[in-house]
Amino acid sequence: MTNLEGFLNKGLEGLNISGQRKEKPEGLHNHFTPNQSWGALKKAWTGYRIAKVQNDLPRMVEYANKIRKIQGELGISVCTFPNLGID
Repeated sequence: MTNLEGFLNKGLEGLNISGQRKEKPEGLHNHFTPNQSWGALKKAWTGYRIAKVQNDLPRMVEYANKIRKIQGELGISVCTFPNLGID
């Protein structure tokens, strides 16, 4: 095997024949990839900020719960929302 073949094959180690990953990424207990979860977290924070500006309490609670759930799934520290009574 030449160096070029080794280089090209190295990127394909974690893939099966169909080009999809063999196993689920470590740490996530759902069917989302880490990048998808981070994207969802960013959107949830955006939704929370908009609801806060609009003083929409039910939507603030909804987004706060989504934020906490995604943070837990990602294994990062979970925020508290004392203004909403969510600890």
